[in-house]
Parts: sequence; C-alpha cells; structure tokens
Amino acid sequence: MTDNILEVENLTREFVVRGQVVTAVDNISFNVARGEALGLVGESGSGKSTTARCVLRLIEPTNGAVRLNGVDITTLRGRKLRSFRSNAQLVFQDPYSSLDPRMNVSEIIAEGIRIHRPREKASVVRDEVVELLDVVGLRPDHLGRKPAAFSGGERQRIGIARALAVNPQLLVCDEPVASLDVSIQAQILNLFQDLKNRLGLTLLYIAHDLATVRHLCDRVAVMEQGSIREIGTREQLYTNPQHPYTKALIAAVPEPDPVEERRKLTERRAAAAARAKGAA
Repeated sequence: MTDNILEVENLTREFVVRGQVVTAVDNISFNVARGEALGLVGESGSGKSTTARCVLRLIEPTNGAVRLNGVDITTLRGRKLRSFRSNAQLVFQDPYSSLDPRMNVSEIIAEGIRIHRPREKASVVRDEVVELLDVVGLRPDHLGRKPAAFSGGERQRIGIARALAVNPQLLVCDEPVASLDVSIQAQILNLFQDLKNRLGLTLLYIAHDLATVRHLCDRVAVMEQGSIREIGTREQLYTNPQHPYTKALIAAVPEPDPVEERRKLTERRAAAAARAKGAA
C-alpha cells in the first residue's frame, strides 16, 4: 500500500465573477506519496495555483476533501489548523514581493519558528537559522542584511529557508523559478532536488511548462481548464503522452539544438494552421 502524505479527492473551487459562477478547479483527484515530487503543470489560468492554495487552506474549496496524513484539513479550525500550517509550507513565485523589505534575513527565517514555538530560546532559534542558511547555500554573514541586498536567486533561497524553518512534511512550490534567469533556475531546481534527497521532503511543484519539472519530479499531472487531463510518471509523459494537450506542452519545450528547435516550430505552426483550417 502506497504511503500517501497528501490525498486530494474531488476538489472543486468556484468563484463568482460579475454575477457568473466560474469553476477554477473542476472535481480533480490526485495523491502525493511521502518523499515524492509531483509536478502540477499547465498554462496560466489552468487552475494549478488555485489547487495549491486549496491544498494549503489559503482559500476554501467549494467541494471535495484535502487530506494530509489522513486528516481532512478542510475541517480543521483553531489550534489544529495552526498545527497543520507547520506541516505544509509554501514557496512563493516572486522572491521580490514575498519577503518583507523591513525585516532582515534572520527575522524573516525565524518568524515561523517564533510563531509555532514561542517559548524557544533565542540562542536555539539563531542556531537553527544559521543552519538553515547553510542548507540553502547562504552564509552566516547574510543574517543582518535585508532583502534589497540580494539577487533574485538569493532571495528565493531565503524564501525556501523560511519555509523549511518549521520542519514541514509537504512543501508546495508555486512556480518558484518562473521569475528567475535561466542559469539561476537550474541552481534553484538543483537545490530542491538536494533538499528532497537530504531531508526526505515531499514536494507539490507547480509549473507552467514541462521543462522545469523534467529532472525534479517523479510524476507529473497536466492541468487544463481546471481539470487534470493526464497524470503519470515522468518517463510516461515524456515518452508516450496520451492527451493532445500534454503533447502540445511537450512540443513547446525549448530544444538546445537550434536545428531541432526550428523543426519543432515548423511542425507546431503547421499543426496550428491545420486546426484553424478545420475550424473554418
């Protein structure tokens, strides 16, 4: 029997926009095994970030269940909900707006520890913060600096350290490399892989394309228009995709070989033209 840390069952989230009901997430179900990295991939507006926020109880689902370690978190209130928040943490997309510019690095990382363990000694908290900086590849002399002193990649490392500070079992990463340069993206992805291996973390990794999940995620779920179109292992999706939308996402992954990239671009244009002709 698979040890699932996260179970999402028949999850639906609706919004009312200008008097009309819009379904952002439409009755989806998936599991994430302990120690696994599941990629949730789709274009903007596909519902993946709304799914992530429902999983974290940042917004309330309209219907469905979200279970962490077998407990339906949609029913939690008060102290039990606060306890859940230490077990599931979010790494934000934008490392510039997600860090308080008035706080230094030590204060940012220690904040969660002080909220969830208010009686902890200051010396213990500082030691943990220094250790977390080392884990994410930063130095102790960064402690007193504020976010403005850091690059985007360094800020994202601070955000990751902040999320790790409360020892979460599940880390939800909402497009954490989307706003970074390509060279920095690779470094952050390697960091996530290292954390997964060293700490046994479970990851729900949100991305808008298949390129960034290829080397990190064990399985991939493809979302379109609020529904999961296909879910399978990384190898299954890349070598034998079944749904047309998955095939389109794979075709859109940039190729390092310029000749191959031009060939794929020509094929995409021809396919688009054929679809347009058929619709006419």
